[in-house]
Amino acid sequence: MVKEFRDFILRGNVVDLAIAVMLGTAFATVVGSFTENILMNVIALFGGQPNFRGLDFSIGDTVFTYGAFITDVVAFLILAAVLFFFVVKPVNMLLERRKKEAAAAPAPVPLSPAAERLLEELRIALKDLQNKN
Repeated sequence: MVKEFRDFILRGNVVDLAIAVMLGTAFATVVGSFTENILMNVIALFGGQPNFRGLDFSIGDTVFTYGAFITDVVAFLILAAVLFFFVVKPVNMLLERRKKEAAAAPAPVPLSPAAERLLEELRIALKDLQNKN
């Protein structure tokens, strides 16, 4: 059972996934910090508040903090935009370029019957040489 567990953990895709999760978390932290500390202050220049978390209303004893929701939606949209423009678009452009390069590769030229016969004779001669050795 220990060997199976070790094999599972050392499988490439598990390690890759763990690294991706850690990098994703770190990336989200950086973008979140950028959003909270820089972009929300830019929004404050126009809207008057750097953070909407203080916006709320009450009904009875229940407090609805809709400002926190607005702040989180803005942070999510900024993170999604950063991912789209700095990860998805460049990867799609690379994949598109590779597709074009693969499509532009010349198709193999079909061999004439004489060339096919010559190749077959060469194969037979090579096989005979291998059998002698």
